[in-house]
Amino acid sequence: MTAAVAMAAALLLALCVDHAFGEPPARWHPVVWMGRYLGAAGRRIAPLAGTAEAPRAKPFIAGALAWCVGAGVVVLVAYLLQRLVAQSWPVVAALLLGLLLKPLLAWRMLRDEVLAVEAALAESLDAGRAQLARLVSRDVSALSAAEVRESAIESLAENLNDSVVAPIFWFVLGGLPGAALCRFANTADAMWGYRGERGGRIWEWAGKWAAHADDLLSWVPARLTALLLHGPWPTAALRREAARTPSPNSGWPMAAMALRLGVRLGKPGVYVLNAEGRAPEPADLPQAARLGGRAVRVLAALAAVAAVAVRC
Repeated sequence: MTAAVAMAAALLLALCVDHAFGEPPARWHPVVWMGRYLGAAGRRIAPLAGTAEAPRAKPFIAGALAWCVGAGVVVLVAYLLQRLVAQSWPVVAALLLGLLLKPLLAWRMLRDEVLAVEAALAESLDAGRAQLARLVSRDVSALSAAEVRESAIESLAENLNDSVVAPIFWFVLGGLPGAALCRFANTADAMWGYRGERGGRIWEWAGKWAAHADDLLSWVPARLTALLLHGPWPTAALRREAARTPSPNSGWPMAAMALRLGVRLGKPGVYVLNAEGRAPEPADLPQAARLGGRAVRVLAALAAVAAVAVRC
C-alpha cells in the first residue's frame, strides 16, 4: 500500500513540477538524450536518398535492432533508478520518483508553444508560420492564418496524447520503465517514422519498426485522450472522424478536439476532420489549451486512483 501511494504521489508531483517549472535544461533532459542516440543511429540505418533501388530488408532489420537496443537501455536505466529510489523513506521515494518522471511529461511546454502561435499571428502571418514551424515538421510557408491555427490545434491534440496521456498511462501500468519506454517509442517514431524521404535519407523501411511500435503503445492512450477531450463515451461522429486519418491513433485526439471546438481541421491532400465545421478563429487556440488543461487535470485524478488500485 505504501508503494502504491508513493506512485500516485510521484505522478501528482511530476505534474505539479511541470506546471510550475516546465522543462529541465537540455543537458539534463532524458528525452534529449534519447533523441541524440536516435539521431546517431538513424544516420547508420537509413539509406541515402537517390540510390537506384532503395533496399528494404537491411534497413528494416537495422532499424528494429537499433530500436530494441535503445529501448532496452532506456528501460533498464529507468528500472534501476526506480529500484534505487524505492529504498528510501516513502516520502523521499515519492519525491525522487516524481522528479525522475517529470521530464517524461511535457504539458506546460506544449501549451505554451501552441499559445505562442496565436500570439505570433497577432503580429503577422509570417511570425505565426515561424512559430508553428517549431511544432510541426510539415512545410508551413504557404499556410493561411486559418491553416496555421488548424495545424497548431492538431499538434496540441496529438501531442497531448504523446507527451502526457500515453506516458502517464504506461507509468500507471509499468512504473518509470513503462513511461520511459513510451517516450522512447514516441521519440523514435517522430524521428524515424516517415514513409518517404526526409533529411536526405529514405525512412520507408528503416523507420517501419519504430512507427509500428509507437502505434502499438499509443493505441489505448490515444482513445483515452479522445474521451478526455470529447466526453466519456465515443460517439459515432468521433469514430467516423477519427478513421479519416492514415494513422490508427492520431485521428482520435484530433477528431475529438475538432468536434469539441466545432472547427474544421485538416492536412492538405491527406485528410479533413469535421469538414462541416468552421475555420479556426483567434479564440480557438486558447480554448483548445483550456480543454487540454482540463483533460490533464481529470487524467491526473484518474491515474492517481488507478496507480493505487493496480498495486493493491
